[in-house]
Amino acid sequence: MTPRSIPRHQAVERHLRSRIAGLRPGDAIESDAELTALFDVSRMTVRQAAQRLADEGLIYRVPGVGTFVAEPKVHRDMARLRSFTEEMDRRGAVAGSRILTAGIRTGSNDEAAALHLPPGSKVVHVRRLRLADGKPIAIEDVVLPMSCSAVLTEDLEHSSLHDALRALGEQPTSASGTLVAVNAGPEDAELLEVAPGTALLVEERLIVNQEGHPLEKTQTRYAGDEFVFHIALAR
Repeated sequence: MTPRSIPRHQAVERHLRSRIAGLRPGDAIESDAELTALFDVSRMTVRQAAQRLADEGLIYRVPGVGTFVAEPKVHRDMARLRSFTEEMDRRGAVAGSRILTAGIRTGSNDEAAALHLPPGSKVVHVRRLRLADGKPIAIEDVVLPMSCSAVLTEDLEHSSLHDALRALGEQPTSASGTLVAVNAGPEDAELLEVAPGTALLVEERLIVNQEGHPLEKTQTRYAGDEFVFHIALAR
């Protein structure tokens, strides 16, 4: 019997999380009726617990058929500034990268303005295919001021760019940005191993350092069916 001190929907949710951890994508889990009987709760309580897991992308429900374990997605907390490597560590995945571009070039007008540089300034550009457990899930374009050019000597396929920046005395401190949906073009589709036209989420971020100075302008194109973004709002 579930301890009375634990809200019933939380007890059901804990049970389902435990079950999911031992199952594979596509495996069925208990029906609403079975969970109702097991925990001696209402169907509304069961559905409340199941819906939380469905919202997180852990399960999916087929009306009239059952509830099944979903293919795991990568979750991103929009309220916290974390590197890709840190996000993967939190989710129990191994972060990796494939370098697509790493070098110095002339920045665009938008990049120079974002980083508070004179027009025509040189910038550091690092473009990587980001991997989770070896699976491509994002294309990341990072532009940095030339004061950060030493990051190009680091092994950015196996280590964190933010760790490299911290070693230079640059602390990524806060960020602002936007998130929009686009369709994958031919290059996106090839790199992310999805069909052309697949929905992508494109995040633009401007990160500032500990002194409030622009440090990093980043565009990341996420495979839309692989990422779940968590957003917390308060009035």
